[in-house]
Amino acid sequence: QEQLVESGGGLVPAGGSLRLSCAASRRTFSGYAMGWFRQAPGQERDFVAAISWSGEDTYYADSVKGRFTISRDNAKNTVYLQMNSLNPEDTAVYFCTAGMYPQSDSQSYDYWGQGTQVTVSS
Repeated sequence: QEQLVESGGGLVPAGGSLRLSCAASRRTFSGYAMGWFRQAPGQERDFVAAISWSGEDTYYADSVKGRFTISRDNAKNTVYLQMNSLNPEDTAVYFCTAGMYPQSDSQSYDYWGQGTQVTVSS
């Protein structure tokens, strides 16, 4: 069964850091590009970052460039999102996703996790 499980969310003060993890089943991870999206209350699900299967290519939303870093460990079937210099606008549910190509279009991804809440206090 394809499965993506996010962890690492929580409450953090503005300026703080969090590291999200997404553990995938081998079938969901092997050969797939991985992405992170986020959704704030009443908002659409927005692209955050994506990484190719090899890890050589990464892509970021303008709003997180220079603050967030996506990485992956293919031996552990895990993708990470290191988030630094967090601000209240980063508050959202963060979702991990897997697809054939690292894209910013959510509809291009095949599998989704249940999400993990990130709350940044001012």
